[in-house]
Order: sequence, then C-alpha cells, then structure tokens
Amino acid sequence: MAAIIGWAHTPFGKLADETVETLITKVTARAIADAGLEAKDIDEIYLGHFNAGFSAQDFTASLVLQASDDLRFKPATRVENACATGSAAVHQAVRSVDSGAARHVLVVGVEQMTTTPGPQIGANLLKASYLPEDGDTPAGFAGVFGKIAELYFQRHGDNTEALAHIAAKAHKNGFTNPLAQMRKEFSVEFCQEESEKNPRVAGPLKRTDCSLVSDGAAALVLTNNTVALSAPKAVAFRARAHAQDFLPMSKRDILRFDGCRMAWGKALEEASLNIWDLDLVETHDCFTIAELIEYEAMGLTEVGQGAKAILEGWTHKEGRLPVNPSGGLKAKGHPIGATGVSMHALSAMQLCGEADGIQIDGAELAGVFNMGGAAVANYVSVLQRWR
Repeated sequence: MAAIIGWAHTPFGKLADETVETLITKVTARAIADAGLEAKDIDEIYLGHFNAGFSAQDFTASLVLQASDDLRFKPATRVENACATGSAAVHQAVRSVDSGAARHVLVVGVEQMTTTPGPQIGANLLKASYLPEDGDTPAGFAGVFGKIAELYFQRHGDNTEALAHIAAKAHKNGFTNPLAQMRKEFSVEFCQEESEKNPRVAGPLKRTDCSLVSDGAAALVLTNNTVALSAPKAVAFRARAHAQDFLPMSKRDILRFDGCRMAWGKALEEASLNIWDLDLVETHDCFTIAELIEYEAMGLTEVGQGAKAILEGWTHKEGRLPVNPSGGLKAKGHPIGATGVSMHALSAMQLCGEADGIQIDGAELAGVFNMGGAAVANYVSVLQRWR
C-alpha cells in the first residue's frame, strides 16, 4: 500500500514572477525535504502538466531534474489527462510503489495559465472537449458546462439558488486558506444575481459559477507501507479508482456523470466504506453545476436532488460531510496540471492536522475526486492517516 510522506504547495494565483520551471523546482525541493529525504533517495518521478499551449516549453518532465543534480538519470515521465492530469500522475506513482518498482516516488503537478491571452485560454481549454461536437462552443469550456447547466435546469428545475450557495461556500472556505487565489467572501445573494460585477458567462452560469485561471504547483513524495511506518507522518491510499468515459457528450447522459459515479463506487467498495464515513471531500468544482451533479454521483442524494445537500448545509465545513474546505477550484484556483496533486496534498494536510486556516477537526478519512473534461477522466482516492 502506497503512502504520502511529504508534500509542498505554492500559493495559487497570478504568479508573474514565476515560470513553469521555477514552480516545479520550488515544490520539488520542498516536498523532498518535507519527507525527510534527499534528492538522491528518489527512485522515480511523475510530472502532471496539461499545457495544451499554455507554455511554449512542451517537453517538461526533465525540468524536475533542475531542482537537484542528484535527480539526474532518475526515470521521469510526464502524465496528461486533461483537468485530471494531477491525479493521473498521482495514480501512476501509486502503481509504481505498489508494484515494488520504486520505493520513493516524487509527483509534481504544475501549470502556468495567466501569461496566456484570454482568447487563447479558451481555445486551450476547449482541447479537453470533443472538438467535432464542441469545438465551436461560445465561451469555451464554460460554454460546455453552460449547456450542461441548461439541460440540468430543464430536467430538474431552476437550481440557480443551489449554485449560488455552492459558490458562496467555496469563497467562504477559500477566505481562510492561505494558499487560495481568491481570498474574498461573496454572499449568496451576490452569487445568485446577475450584475455588472457578476455577469452571465454561459447559459445560467455567471462569473461566480466558474473556476479561476491560475498559476501554481504542488508536489508529493510517496513510499511503501514498510518505509511509511518509520516516517514522521504518513497518509495511506486506502483505495483508488479511475473510470474513463466516452469523450463525446452525445454518447452518454451528461447529467449523470456516470464515470464519476463508477469511480466513487469502486473506491468506496475497495475501502469497505460508504460516503458518509469520510470526514471531508475535495471534489472537482470547475463550475458550480459540476459540484452539484457530483453530490448526486458520489451518493449524497438521489439524481436531481443535489440541491438538498447544499441547501440543508450538509457540505459546509460544519456539516455532515465538508466538501472543498480548501475553497475548491472555485476559490483556491485551478492550475490544471497541479489541481489533482493539490487535492491530494491538501487532504493529506487535513489528515495530519497541518491544514492551516481550513482544518477539519479530527479528520481521519478523506476523499478526492478529480475529473478531466466533462466527467470523462474520473479519479477517486480514499486517503487515511497512517501516522
């Protein structure tokens, strides 16, 4: 069983003084030191970097080696699976450890998006959709999820209020997260009403329904359970699952997020848990409608009733199952390649009592859901404090 024994996380935001290379090298050095190791102890490296045109430097796996000469000649592989790129890298590292191929594996996730002009950002993100059907969607990927929100409202009724509550929750949580990009609270009323400061973006989605364009990086060091027993801290992978769905939305019921449902079901079964056994979840709220549908797919409510989970306060920090105590992609930020690694790092911090400003008291079990595209690449991890 693989375990996380060290981590590092930059603040997310517009980091004009950084580059992809400097972000990578900073978290690499810090994560290795946090694990109580030296660079020479690392056996293998996985880098999560979506890129898709955000960085001119597109061959980035070896940039991790820039952190230390002692990383030279270590196997290094770049992993990509759209917005689930970070979790794809993490799961590859778990496989390496669990197979016995490596004892200490470094995972780095990175993205720098804010140096790209606005129209190009939209074009880059649309590469995570099925271009023959969605390549000309107005408003880019927000337009894709705007369509999903419209369909959801048609089938299950107007859920504008629920989406506003999800957005307000994210910003309330992000306000106390020192790593978050947007540390500013917004009222439910502000998030619900279309205004000059909160304009409509696509379909029923307004600006407060959309995650941020971000720069940032995060890193983890993984090892096996034998080594983890002597580590100062360790968070074990109690279970993990990956379910890949069809890319075209026309080939599935897009309102069910079946890949998300499948991944959660497999992971919870492997862990011998149900969703309510978890103490917190970090989930992929690229848009508020995504979090709403994810409530249903993870089993909090029946299909079409996701609003109940947020309107009755279940998913608030003080609720039955806190969801995105970090502020989520919505407030923390969404540097694509870093997001999944960030989710695992922040969950590990929670389980070890190191989540400054956002700590859930007594947290022992955490769930992570990271998705690429419109519920195409679906990754779930169930984490448990080991030491």
